[in-house]
Amino acid sequence: MVPNDYPDFLKWMPGNELVMVFEANPIAAESVIASADIIFCLDYNAIHRTGKMEGALRAATGKKILIDHHLEPNLQDFDFYLSVIEISSTSELLYRFIENCGWLDYLDKDPATALYVGIITDTGSFSYACENPETFEVSASLIKTGVRPGEVHRLVYDNYSEDRLRLLGYCLSEKMTVIEEYHTAYIALTQEELQHFNHQVGDTEGVVNYALSIEDIQVSILLTERHDRIRLSFRSKGDFPVNTLAREHFGGGGHLNAAGGDSFEPMEATILKLHKVLSQYKDQLNRSV
Repeated sequence: MVPNDYPDFLKWMPGNELVMVFEANPIAAESVIASADIIFCLDYNAIHRTGKMEGALRAATGKKILIDHHLEPNLQDFDFYLSVIEISSTSELLYRFIENCGWLDYLDKDPATALYVGIITDTGSFSYACENPETFEVSASLIKTGVRPGEVHRLVYDNYSEDRLRLLGYCLSEKMTVIEEYHTAYIALTQEELQHFNHQVGDTEGVVNYALSIEDIQVSILLTERHDRIRLSFRSKGDFPVNTLAREHFGGGGHLNAAGGDSFEPMEATILKLHKVLSQYKDQLNRSV
């Protein structure tokens, strides 16, 4: 079960037809949650992060088991927890859980493919958050079950719509703003702009990463207008903590180099606030270059 819909480029994955989307069928989903004896809570560190699912989860009498790698978990939300922030992804952590339970013999190609997708998407295809050799050892073990890395990469990264690609071009050529004094670049997209490109769930996935390829840019930010807020996605290089920035100024959080937050002000006011916030980190950003 997931709180809301996810990108079409992930719907080829084995087991996709079994996934229940809470927002699409909340009554049925609430019934399933209420009847569950055990609820595994994967890849989020606090129940409030599940959005509209929160009430049903808090009311559930089943044991809640957290398996997650995000900073500052709210452990009182769960009956048991496996929370290791040093692990690259929840998928890698889930593999370790399966291994320690003695269940690796049951891990064939289909679930291994899902775990492998989780690892590559959380590490940007092994480009960050993967300094530990164990990440590659786990990936190799998954490949031994029959996972085909080249095919998986094509299905995840070369499976976009024409509208999505044109939106990316628009973001980079028309909407990217570089703030040289803060070594930061941001892209701000209004709902009208998204609708112009027939925006679908997942179409802005990964867009925030592109500006980090610019020399001397340490922080990249994507602002997307939603019906009730501005969603901000942050990425950084090196040791600049975008999770701290997101948590202290935009009610969010995440990892050192990848985080998110929200603004409940209009886009223009949010951008002005962003400039003010970045000015507070000017010295730290200059040291990071």
